[in-house]
Amino acid sequence: MEKTAIYLSVNGARHEVHCEPRKLLSDVLREDCRLTGTHVGCEHGVCGACTVLIDGRPARSCLAYAVQMDEAQITTIEAVAQDGRLSPLQQALHECHGLQCGFCTPGIVMTFEAYLRENPWPSEAQVREVLSGNLCRCTGYQNIVRAILLAAERMRAETVDV
Repeated sequence: MEKTAIYLSVNGARHEVHCEPRKLLSDVLREDCRLTGTHVGCEHGVCGACTVLIDGRPARSCLAYAVQMDEAQITTIEAVAQDGRLSPLQQALHECHGLQCGFCTPGIVMTFEAYLRENPWPSEAQVREVLSGNLCRCTGYQNIVRAILLAAERMRAETVDV
């Protein structure tokens, strides 16, 4: 099959990728861009592990063909921590023991980095509703919910302090 040239901006870096039209964005990120933080679990868009931000909005990278992303702005888990400092959400997940094996964590972080920017005052019920799109086999979700609510509180405080 003939390969197509596409141009992606991934975490602020421009990538020229030559891929078959049927290649998934998750595979391009992992194989061509060498960014393995985006995990592939179910390959059906159900588990949420492959969530990245496409033009600032969460999306399942296992459901998108890379050729559809030509000129898109892609953000992966590798760009969330800045200068070696965890984001408030990552720090809260660490402090609240909201992760165990870590396989689901990148997808949860990407989902809620976007969600908390748009919804800085989420209720527990809202967090649980959004979290329902991410499967975790280890934690039972309680500590993840606590961490997300703590991160929201800290992010609001940062906004007030500015």
